[in-house]
Amino acid sequence: MKAIIVGGGIGGLTAALSLHEAGIDVEVFEAAREMRPLGVGINCLPHAVRELTELGLGAALESIGVRTRELVYVNRLGQRIWREERGTWAGYGWPQVSVHRGKLQMLLWNEAMRRLGPQRLHADHALDAFEQDDAGVTARFVSRRIGPSGGSAGHAGDALAAASEGADRGTRRADVLIGADGIHSAVRRAFHPHEGGPIWNGAVLWRGMTRARPFLSGASMVMAGHEWQKFVCYPISAVGDDGLQDINWIAEIKYRDRPALAREDWNKPGVLAEFLPAFESWDFGWLDCPGLVRAAPACFEFPMVDRDPLPAWSQGRITLMGDAAHPMYPIGSNGASQAILDARVLAWRLATCGDVREALALYEQERRPATGQIVLANRANGPERVMQLAQERAPDGFADVHDVIPPQELEAVAKQYKLVAGFDKDGLSARASYSVRAQP
Repeated sequence: MKAIIVGGGIGGLTAALSLHEAGIDVEVFEAAREMRPLGVGINCLPHAVRELTELGLGAALESIGVRTRELVYVNRLGQRIWREERGTWAGYGWPQVSVHRGKLQMLLWNEAMRRLGPQRLHADHALDAFEQDDAGVTARFVSRRIGPSGGSAGHAGDALAAASEGADRGTRRADVLIGADGIHSAVRRAFHPHEGGPIWNGAVLWRGMTRARPFLSGASMVMAGHEWQKFVCYPISAVGDDGLQDINWIAEIKYRDRPALAREDWNKPGVLAEFLPAFESWDFGWLDCPGLVRAAPACFEFPMVDRDPLPAWSQGRITLMGDAAHPMYPIGSNGASQAILDARVLAWRLATCGDVREALALYEQERRPATGQIVLANRANGPERVMQLAQERAPDGFADVHDVIPPQELEAVAKQYKLVAGFDKDGLSARASYSVRAQP
């Protein structure tokens, strides 16, 4: 079997490594002209870390990130709403790892170069057109002169029409084509030409990274505020000899009346005056939110966008995965993790089914409903709902959060989201492996 993967992001590269491990010939085509470790912080939840560990990348992942110890929700005054241990501290067999997206992408790219060989990975190859018949899929690629890829959402292709302006990169023939080309997927647009752009919910995120002293455990993820104003931060590096570590932070404001976006810009520099005044009072003593923002060398502005769940991902020998299939709000730390799970299930099905179409049907049967649920749960604020409950019930703060939200209600929100997102501890431990290793 031969597979073509369109898109060299985290999901596409995980799929390539998994297919190669199973003995399937695979090539990756990335639209960007070069790969560089750009981007912002992300989290790999235990179910995703399990998959990377089974690919032999667990130690390498931890070497570039931080084992997240706890997740803490607080209100806009810094009062604790909910705390839970994460990963191995919560009894999982695998950690949660906070990591720089670009570093993870480069880890996967370099490992794919080593295992598959450089002849199987192609930068500066944007998908221009594709067609399929009973025997396979033919894809044509062009140069689009796109800048370096660092893993920011939507980096891998706006539309087939945009690609057609570049120099011809030739055609490839395969048994299956996998669209892993981001929120502006060319493959998805070919399937759904009238879908339109991503859906914006009115929220804007300003993201940056600051070299700063550790807070709380030194491996804590903090989410502060409520639905309409939020600050999230967590470390993505170990503490250095200088006593500092890289802290990834996100400041978010949701607007009720801001004009709709004509087109999101994933590389737009942030302007501190547009958001920092709203966070000036958010110095909790143990965490100085405005201080982190002011100390960052740069920040970028991102819109909070997703797309509606699709009724189908596959057509014949072609399918979607990752942000091409199910872009979701960055709530609950699920974007990269779900792309990794897509990759592993897809490779497992292709390796164990005799028919490509049957394999894609089984893959979609497992992954499409699951990710659709997460998209909708994230629109309802996912586990971050506890912050909005505290804001609505006690806008001026509280002496004891349990006077405002019963502990059973807090526990139920956390437990339900783990079930929806597929990383409840017992279910993850009991699930069979997706690994398929080719016989030597």
